[in-house]
Amino acid sequence: MTLLIRTVAALAALAAGLAAVETRFWEHSSAADFDKGTLEGLALRSDGRLMLAPEVRQLLDASAAYLWALAADSKGNLYAGGGSPGGGAAKIFKITPGGSTETFAEIEGFEIQALAVDRQDRLYAATSPDGKVYRIGRDGKPEVLYEPKAKYIWALAVNSKGELYIGTGEPGQIHRVTPAGQGALFAETEETHVRSLAFDAADNLIAGTEPGGLILRIASDGAPFVLHQAAKREVTAVVASRDGFVYAAAVGDKQPLTPPALQPVPPAPTTQAPQTGGAPAQATTPLERSQAPAAPPAPLIRPSVTGGSEVIRIDAEGFPRTVWTDSREIVYSLAVAPGGELLIGTGDEGKLYRLEAPRLYTLLARIPPKQITALVTAADGRIFAATGNVGRVYQFGAKLTERGTFESPVLNADFFSYWGALRYTGAGHQGSIAFETRSGNLDRPHRNWSPWSKVELADASGRISSPPARFLQYRLTLTASGGRSPEVRRVEIAYLNRNVAPEISRIALAPPNYRFPPRSLTVSSPKTLNLPPLAEARTPAPPKPVPVAPAQSVQYAKGYLSARWLASDDNGDELTYKVEIRGAAESAWKLLQDDLSEPYLSWDTTAFPDGEYLLKVTVSDRKSNAPDQALSAELVSEPFVIDNTPPEISQLAATRGSRTIRIQWAASDALSPIQKGEYSVNGGEWRLAEPAGRLTDSPRLDFAVELNEPGAGEQTIAVRVTDQFDNQRVASLVVP
Repeated sequence: MTLLIRTVAALAALAAGLAAVETRFWEHSSAADFDKGTLEGLALRSDGRLMLAPEVRQLLDASAAYLWALAADSKGNLYAGGGSPGGGAAKIFKITPGGSTETFAEIEGFEIQALAVDRQDRLYAATSPDGKVYRIGRDGKPEVLYEPKAKYIWALAVNSKGELYIGTGEPGQIHRVTPAGQGALFAETEETHVRSLAFDAADNLIAGTEPGGLILRIASDGAPFVLHQAAKREVTAVVASRDGFVYAAAVGDKQPLTPPALQPVPPAPTTQAPQTGGAPAQATTPLERSQAPAAPPAPLIRPSVTGGSEVIRIDAEGFPRTVWTDSREIVYSLAVAPGGELLIGTGDEGKLYRLEAPRLYTLLARIPPKQITALVTAADGRIFAATGNVGRVYQFGAKLTERGTFESPVLNADFFSYWGALRYTGAGHQGSIAFETRSGNLDRPHRNWSPWSKVELADASGRISSPPARFLQYRLTLTASGGRSPEVRRVEIAYLNRNVAPEISRIALAPPNYRFPPRSLTVSSPKTLNLPPLAEARTPAPPKPVPVAPAQSVQYAKGYLSARWLASDDNGDELTYKVEIRGAAESAWKLLQDDLSEPYLSWDTTAFPDGEYLLKVTVSDRKSNAPDQALSAELVSEPFVIDNTPPEISQLAATRGSRTIRIQWAASDALSPIQKGEYSVNGGEWRLAEPAGRLTDSPRLDFAVELNEPGAGEQTIAVRVTDQFDNQRVASLVVP
């Protein structure tokens, strides 16, 4: 569930002692909600539970920008290997059980990509892109053990017999070196890279490849068997648990069927011997390790990784199931904790996850470096992580941190608001869960906000004492109790917007003689107008959206006037309207209609004397607020005219000539211009008459019509004039 704002009907008194119909709530109850805040020393489970995280301690800040590999020997010594952009010596760092650190070995080359320790505590290191395996003496001196004649070495693994297996790239092969130091090609994969290696509980070799995204089980004779083909491009890590499960991390969208081939960028670095001078090129890995600062010349040009990651679990029978996915995170490393849970290290946000069950996982930590590149676990429950960008080693303890906090994102009430109760759902001993709040009127916490104020809790609820404002933030603190972590899975905060008076910004009248149809009436009259949307004109652009009333239809109805208005309420309250009218020369308002729920009204004007009038609309939010809190606003329209009296016709006369009849008349109206003049001969159709001067722009117009060949004998002539309000007058005469 995302951040939810819900509205309920309530009559409860809030802190300020005000009563209102609408109390609103912020609710945080999902992992997505809590992930928007800041976690310090807290773990977040995917079902939205907050709890204390394991202790985190930095063991090493290396001089290398990247540490790609970790390995531990039987004495508890930890080894970390990596390199830096721009070349220089690749380094192996040693961390003793007591916590002391040293640069244990240096290899002139590029990067140490993989480390392994055998049962005799002999340390092996693989470099790329010169593709060599070194055995490191107890004095830290490296010696070349094996050269697989491949550009890259991505992974090392040792089986129960002490045999060393080597996963290479370009080409994607697996080599084996016996305890006696004899090495040879072990298996061909027909892939470009073997990216990861591990042994399962039955001592079978498991390999992950790129670009096909294959998870292979390789028999003792070197024959590969595909356990699963991932939907992603690269299998960056594989690991096996004691209960027979194999886990694999796959990342990146697969390319089209005919992707462009990887292009070498000359000059390519030599693979014959470690370089002893200059700055060697930086390896670019299938995980787009070019996310680090570019090192010229790069041996490969590759597209960036897109498409996120998935983690697949394969059971002992070979059945695969996707147990974790993320559309953005890139999984660099996997490990199995002593308790059997899977650990997942990701980039580019440096997150460590623990998978408790399929699709149920906990974010244990987010550390400053960009990538968690390698993971190693100890029997006592400690977790060791190597990082890239920058190269460091962290220890996550078996014990929980004593104290952790969650600082919420800034909660925006939209308007000045009063704060009510804070409630939470969770579990913990008294005092192990604490809340504080602060408030302000800037959209980010600032020194001008109020200080943090404790929420006094009783039965998982407490009243917020921070001053009323627009923005609020809460801070949750969990404290260990008896070595156990409290837990919070839901936080709810009540608030009430300060009531703001509604606004009415415009009144517009429809053309005369049209009315709004009742809601149940379908307008079918052919004489119908579609009024355009009614919008408030503001210059310059307003800080909030301009209210707009939708387009509406009005139906012809003689004698009616229709008005509509634009009203809004920042609180979203239900609005009602009162409409009053008075003559421009009058002092008292007369009620047309009260308690309107729609922002428009039509009324019959035939009972009103002709003249100039004003309309007043009052808007109120009383239906959404207590009587003593209701607010209103009003607006008076521009003057308008009511005119139900037809114009006058005068000076009607006809003069017969030898072959013509000339008709002339004058039309006048007291309040509005004459709209048109017409005439009819002997009851025939009405024909338009053009006034003198041609324009119908005056309340008095003169008309003259010349009838050619009118015929002999008596003629009946009728004339008709219409004013702007569709009032008509007819007069006639007989021409002998």
